[in-house]
Amino acid sequence: MYETTNKSAQVRKQGLLYPELSYEILNVLFDIYKQIGSGYQEKIYQRAVAVELRKRGIKFSEQLLAHVIVSGEVIGRYYLDFLINDVIVLEIKKDKNFSRTHITQVYSYLKATSLKLGILANFTSQGVRYKRIVHEY
Repeated sequence: MYETTNKSAQVRKQGLLYPELSYEILNVLFDIYKQIGSGYQEKIYQRAVAVELRKRGIKFSEQLLAHVIVSGEVIGRYYLDFLINDVIVLEIKKDKNFSRTHITQVYSYLKATSLKLGILANFTSQGVRYKRIVHEY
């Protein structure tokens, strides 16, 4: 079910996790694409995302270390591109399509951090593509 608010005239799907923050993140990604387009390395897009998040006052951590722990021992570690507001993992790619490997990567990040929502964003020659990945316990 969709509802439209008169103030913002935005269409929103009910039941989404962190809808307002998700929309803010997507606006950041689209604005970056408008400014610099496609063809850059992932690290350039990551730097641009950090600049825009700071500019908008959105709380985030970059290259955050997340451990996989079994019986109190660290058995693996991941580095998240971004953890936004301590609730959304954002992973930046510059691929044409979403690969199973990248989707699995974000899902693993969510499991390791016990978070529920990840956004996988691809900067392509056709624009920004994104996928919301939900981890349900």
